Amino acid sequence: MRWSSIPRIPAAALAFLIAGTVSPLMVSADPWRNRVWFLGLILTGIPVAWRTFAGVLRGEFAADVVAMLAIAGSILLGQPLAGLVVVLMQTGGEALDAYAVARASSAVASLEADAPRTAHRVVKGQVHDIAAIEISPGDELLIRPGELVPCDGAVVSGSSHVDTSRLTGEPIPVRAATGTALLSGSVNQEGALTLRAMRTSQDSQYARIVDLVRSAQASKSPLQRTADKWAVWFTPLTLGACAVAWLVSHDWTRVLAVLVVATPCPLILAAPVAIIGGINRAARRSIIVRNGGALEALASVNTAVFDKTGTLTVGKPRVHQVVTDNEVAADAMLEIAAAVEQGSGHLLARVIVAEAESRGATMVIAAEVVETAGRGVTGMVNGRYVAVGSPDFVRERVPSMVARLSALEVGASGLRAYVATDSSHGGVQNGQVPSVARIDFADELREELAPMFAELAALGITDAYLLSGDTTANVAKIAREVGITQFEGDLTAEAKVGRVAALEKRGRRVVMVGDGTNDAPALTTATVGIALAGHGGGVVTEAADVVLLVDDPRRVPEAVRIGRRSLMIARQSIFVGLGLSLVGMGFAAAGMLTPIAGALIQEGIDVAVILNALRAMTTGSAGTANGARS
Repeated sequence: MRWSSIPRIPAAALAFLIAGTVSPLMVSADPWRNRVWFLGLILTGIPVAWRTFAGVLRGEFAADVVAMLAIAGSILLGQPLAGLVVVLMQTGGEALDAYAVARASSAVASLEADAPRTAHRVVKGQVHDIAAIEISPGDELLIRPGELVPCDGAVVSGSSHVDTSRLTGEPIPVRAATGTALLSGSVNQEGALTLRAMRTSQDSQYARIVDLVRSAQASKSPLQRTADKWAVWFTPLTLGACAVAWLVSHDWTRVLAVLVVATPCPLILAAPVAIIGGINRAARRSIIVRNGGALEALASVNTAVFDKTGTLTVGKPRVHQVVTDNEVAADAMLEIAAAVEQGSGHLLARVIVAEAESRGATMVIAAEVVETAGRGVTGMVNGRYVAVGSPDFVRERVPSMVARLSALEVGASGLRAYVATDSSHGGVQNGQVPSVARIDFADELREELAPMFAELAALGITDAYLLSGDTTANVAKIAREVGITQFEGDLTAEAKVGRVAALEKRGRRVVMVGDGTNDAPALTTATVGIALAGHGGGVVTEAADVVLLVDDPRRVPEAVRIGRRSLMIARQSIFVGLGLSLVGMGFAAAGMLTPIAGALIQEGIDVAVILNALRAMTTGSAGTANGARS
């Protein structure tokens, strides 16, 4: 068993205290009991002191130094009870701190576990399964429906839609056909594709994201604990008081009394209690803070960086509008399209059906439904032939509507589908005339974002940036709607990391909010990374310091408020506790306190500051968004 593993549970010190304690007078009245205490101090105190001393040798000057000296002094001067009280306080603080500090991020492990592992190489018409690492540039690879693209390459045959949300955060699938460039980590949806590899799997986009997260984790400096910042001045002050006590009395017991009463338990205990209280308070609001350092960092942020898709927008394609070229109502054309799309499993088909249902459509079941993977679907609706899909697909299936279809294409942009009915498949029936329509899709802005930005400004976070992998035109549109003046589009994961790192180098304390795999490196780079678990899950939540379990970025200001209130309470407890310790040090230096009395007084101070620190678990004036939510 390693020395460092023994003292992390304070139960050992407490057990020895209970076994030997009836009153402090029994230290001299019962030599056997005194030996039990001394044995307990040796077993529990030496590992604590050694671990702190080893940290000092590594240059880690922390609040534990005074406690280490008090434990060592208790052993050397034969004051085991006083030493055991210090050990109990010290190990109790360590247990609280260990509870507050989360396990190391497994973002890299999660990324690597999700990386493409196999590929299907096509050689002279034969398909051979190989490991992804065996891919060479120029290889032709078969990508079946539902499979990950194993390397960066270009489509040489086939047609499908590809989900790139893991890489770009964009929820709308990309149409893939001959000549389309694809990135590793994308997911092929419904049609088989043949891809010509442009890079090895190790040099492709997904591998670069893994490397980015790994390097960001390695370069991100650990946050200094609040307790250690205060220890920088309190520990030298304590040593000075010990020197004065020795010069005045030449009594080492008096020096020990100063050390015991000066043991910075407000630092060792109060700060972790307040931080844990804040973490628990945040958890009750579905805000998961990974560790105490993240909560402290939340209190200091002054710049906010947002991803677009899935963060400021809903992250799912929706029907934006239906455009027709004649008197046929838009809702009627949507209903016809939905009737055919009920037989398709494509994402956009589900979106069309959901929109028609939300508008109160009464859809019939289409007959003779035929889907062409990656292109479109046809069927018969109330005796009419209907084609829904890409413009080329609709032109092929309903050639009589080519001219009207071309007219609808003028000025159209973004993701869209076309609907056409055809009289040549049975003629005009029941007075129904052939018609054509365009269905435009868009990712909609979340509701009520303006109050969120107002809350951030009230918290002093006035600099806001919008960074996205979407096109600059789409990013500019969203930025204008939410009032962000600093924005960029067409950014890769590497570029996002560069922008966040540049802000950090300028001295800004950045909170980055995102939801996609492509956001993971930037989340790790930022002072605090906040992930929305509703979309990305997995990797992005592992890379983040804070995870919002509810799909609502408006919890970001609330998280900042909880962090600031928790840190305020921690500092308040530290200030009051150390002030009382300073008074006790004066009495101990004057010879008015024994080591045991000093330890008991310090325990009383501990109880007071811990009770105050527990306020961080309550709502308080800064614990709710808009001061109204419970």
